[in-house]
Amino acid sequence: MQQRHVVPIVFLRLTAEMDAPNPSADSPTRGYARRVAVDGTGPDLLIRGGTVVTAAGSRRADVSVRGGAIDLVEDDLGAMAATAREVLDATGLLVLPGCVDVHTHTRVASDDEPDRFYQDSLAAAFGGTTTFLAFNNPGTGSSPAAHRSIRAGVDEFRRVTANDSAVDFALSPAILGGMDDRLSELPAMVDAGVPTAKAFMVFDFRLPAPSIFEALRILGERGGMLEVHCEDPVLIDAAVASALQHGDTSPRHHAATRSVEAEAVATHRVMAFARAAEAPVHVVHLSCAAAMRHLAEARATGVRATGETCPHYLALTEARYDEPDPVECAKSMISPPLRPAADRDALWAGLAAGDLSLVATDHVADRVAVEKGGAARGIPFDRISSGAPGIETLLSILYGLGVATGRISRERMVDLVATTPARRFGLARKGAIEPGRDADLVLFDPEARRTIRQADLHHTSDYTPYEGVEVTGAVRSVFVRGRAVVRDGRATDDRGWGRFVERGSAGG
Repeated sequence: MQQRHVVPIVFLRLTAEMDAPNPSADSPTRGYARRVAVDGTGPDLLIRGGTVVTAAGSRRADVSVRGGAIDLVEDDLGAMAATAREVLDATGLLVLPGCVDVHTHTRVASDDEPDRFYQDSLAAAFGGTTTFLAFNNPGTGSSPAAHRSIRAGVDEFRRVTANDSAVDFALSPAILGGMDDRLSELPAMVDAGVPTAKAFMVFDFRLPAPSIFEALRILGERGGMLEVHCEDPVLIDAAVASALQHGDTSPRHHAATRSVEAEAVATHRVMAFARAAEAPVHVVHLSCAAAMRHLAEARATGVRATGETCPHYLALTEARYDEPDPVECAKSMISPPLRPAADRDALWAGLAAGDLSLVATDHVADRVAVEKGGAARGIPFDRISSGAPGIETLLSILYGLGVATGRISRERMVDLVATTPARRFGLARKGAIEPGRDADLVLFDPEARRTIRQADLHHTSDYTPYEGVEVTGAVRSVFVRGRAVVRDGRATDDRGWGRFVERGSAGG
């Protein structure tokens, strides 16, 4: 169960004292100083002098942390410094809520790779992400039993990830077409604190359309939400079969078989399902203007739909598929694929306008020598893993290519990567810097300039699709529930500090 933070009684006494008329107590700081004189306690952590950024605005403020939660956010909490266990000077830095990455295919530990879940969780921390959601679809290390039963998959995931993460995490189970009874377990899943699940319209483990509609309805009635990978199987299956028949088997043909039309028509269909089911729905990794238009039109008519895009669609274009080296091309094999520059620009505009609600990474920890290795041996594209790493570079791309270039404000960025994902996915204690929330905080240098290099990253992949991309801004320190997991650019080796988070209702 998610740990509940109880406000200390002494703080309740402080609140009453501050609210009472008292001409000598004209600030929260003075009220706190009087309490310190009585019981001799101070905050566990005091962050001073930074610019606190929320979805609603930015201001220079101090943040105090007590018992893993944010205690106070005020203009000047200097009177606390003498009794605080730790005081950090954040002058010149942004104080951000930790990112909430709701879309990762993080692989769980295996006998051959016992550190891979932890390593990617640590990479998340280095990138400013303090909570991530994982899927347990095939290819992530989940067992055949998890592919037959949602309940078995949830139990297995919790067991194999216990005490193995640097940051907090949760699960969105995959509802697979081959499951024994894929719909009957959904209500119990939501009641167990796992209110979201994902359905794929494509791949071998796709969910048939009637089951997608029923899953939407069942989850919506129970306070849950379905996430959908929107690509039309009829169009894509036909295109793939035609390409292979004509000998078009190289990695670049992966993109050619997954058209904008296939994504757009699938998105339109799912919007119709959600409208009929009167249920919330979330479209994952939206990549093109045509699909975004269907999403925006549905939202305008009252459908409770949100959509995410991913950093790779905001930073890269289909020009990557012109690469003659099949291995280099395979590094950018993603589903849906990268799109033309016009779609990239439309997605940035959609983020600014509110047509898209959040950004998540779709992190797949593929490696050139392993999951992408078939490209060097001439293996057809349909048998090469589709996906690319990104769990460590979410904030770098959003700030460096978005905020720093004027495409979005820093407040909008916080909304996209923290506040809205937390609210939409039932993470009530995450996503904002305000009293009572978990003290998931990122100290971010907005003036730093750097070039993204694989050699500097910590994920389990052996490449990054953003190699050589120059960005402004860098993460300096990261706190999860008040404890530093990255301090001044170095890990604190807190494996197991991250915990599984049971969530409340989703789709809000």
